[in-house]
Amino acid sequence: MAFADTFKALSDPVRREILELLKNSRLSAGEIGSRFDMTLATISYHLSILKKADLVRESREKNFIYYELNASVFEELMMWFSQFMAKSDSKENGQQEN
Repeated sequence: MAFADTFKALSDPVRREILELLKNSRLSAGEIGSRFDMTLATISYHLSILKKADLVRESREKNFIYYELNASVFEELMMWFSQFMAKSDSKENGQQEN
């Protein structure tokens, strides 16, 4: 996973909101776009950044492209973040690092 792409994608509030929309079900670009006051080209731009970061996947069905979360990237992020929590927890409990 390229953390730079992931963090860049997550840094924008619109992209975070798109991820929130996708957490419960897959949506088409039009369905996503209808929730925002911006052009479909702008929505497409945000979706392309999310795809580049592998945070969303797309699938084609007839004339529609559907987007859904790629949960495995979030799992990798959580595992990466957890290494810092473990160190922080041990410091709080008075344990020293080796």
